[in-house]
Amino acid sequence: MENETKRNSFTGSIGFVLAAAGSAVGLGNIWRFPYLAARDGGGMFLVVYLVLALTFGFTLLITEVAIGRKTKQSPLTAYGELRKRWKPLGILACLVPMIIMPYYCVIGGWVVKYFLAFLTGSGAQTAAEGYFGEFISDSSSPIGMTIVFLFLSMIIVLGGVDKGIEKFSKIVMPALVILILIISIFSLTLSYTDADGVTRTGMEGLKILFVPDFTDFSLKSFAGTMMDAMGQLFYSLSVAMGIMIAYGSYMRDDTNLSKAIGQIEVFDTGIAFLAGAMIIPAVFVFMGKDGMQAGPGLMFVSLPRVFQQMGPFGGYVGCLFFAMVLFAATTSAVSILEAVVASFMDQFHVTRKTAVLSEGVIALILGIIVCMGYNKLLFNVKLPNGVDAQILDIMDYVSNNLMMPVVAIGTCILIGWILKPDVIINEVTKNGEKFGRKGLFIVMIKFVAPVLLAVLLLKALGVI
Repeated sequence: MENETKRNSFTGSIGFVLAAAGSAVGLGNIWRFPYLAARDGGGMFLVVYLVLALTFGFTLLITEVAIGRKTKQSPLTAYGELRKRWKPLGILACLVPMIIMPYYCVIGGWVVKYFLAFLTGSGAQTAAEGYFGEFISDSSSPIGMTIVFLFLSMIIVLGGVDKGIEKFSKIVMPALVILILIISIFSLTLSYTDADGVTRTGMEGLKILFVPDFTDFSLKSFAGTMMDAMGQLFYSLSVAMGIMIAYGSYMRDDTNLSKAIGQIEVFDTGIAFLAGAMIIPAVFVFMGKDGMQAGPGLMFVSLPRVFQQMGPFGGYVGCLFFAMVLFAATTSAVSILEAVVASFMDQFHVTRKTAVLSEGVIALILGIIVCMGYNKLLFNVKLPNGVDAQILDIMDYVSNNLMMPVVAIGTCILIGWILKPDVIINEVTKNGEKFGRKGLFIVMIKFVAPVLLAVLLLKALGVI
């Protein structure tokens, strides 16, 4: 049993920052950010995203980490520690990663499948028409890959905070950055002339990402861009998932909390921008702007075709790309798993091994059901936000679009109005550190963030 006096901790600020950044840098940064940037005016989206990261994202992130460090508890028990009547919010915060973990492992299994295909020289097959659909509709292969990805995540979390999560993050995160940089530079050197004689270059693709497009600009389109950027940032930073509370509980008291949060912001935003610089130029060169798609289609359908058209280099680039994606997916999965494991240990006073195995069994059972949602349990449901959904989409909608905004709104109310912002400010400045954005934090936690989150929730419900 790990209690407050024996609780594991990160060995220092670097370990915490890399682990937290690893959680934030996940599949959403790699497939969703580039798509939204290309669709929502390129540079305009980036500016809006950056402003929100420094205000909205910063507020939610520093609040959750401070709650974790102050209480030395996981999400399931931290809220009750702050105010007894608010324990139900902790239960909701713990349920979010429990719902996300199974389907994230399924998607992680898809990444394993593609990585192995490129590693063994079979990458060209992944570009064939219907390859992805045939794979996910198979009744056994996706389950096997899900088990491989889940097992990998469990092994890392079993190692504990310092010897497992931190050690893994210190190795993988630098490698992830190097791989993204290599592929990004290569993407910018690409050039292709299509059947109509039109030549497109990687540098022209980069302009789509960084140069603002005001062609169809209006207040309505700007509002849409802002909502997309906020939604992407909200999910990307791993807030309202219990993760940052769990990681905060492992943070040493002498760590400069505000500085660490700033470093996480830089890391997460930098990786997102680099992902755009890596994917948008490559897709633009070979498929034009229309080649950008949302969701899994971009990574598992469009990009393999791009790699195929790169010629002899395509197989190597594809292997590096899916190795990088596998790193990003694993660091996020580890953090999701840890949020649940920490909750089980704190609430039920069990060992880490028991907690990991318990959540592993739950994730495996639900993960198998998610896999079957593309074959034996296949059905279609129209969600309130207009999306045609299968089991994976429903779980994603419930956890990300409904539960996470509710948890975040509840956190804002608890900290902003009931306990007052000083409870976080005092934690941030406990060692005499400066809180440079204190005024901004107070305004955001009390007024702006709850309103933005409410709008996000209403949008998910199809009300607006």
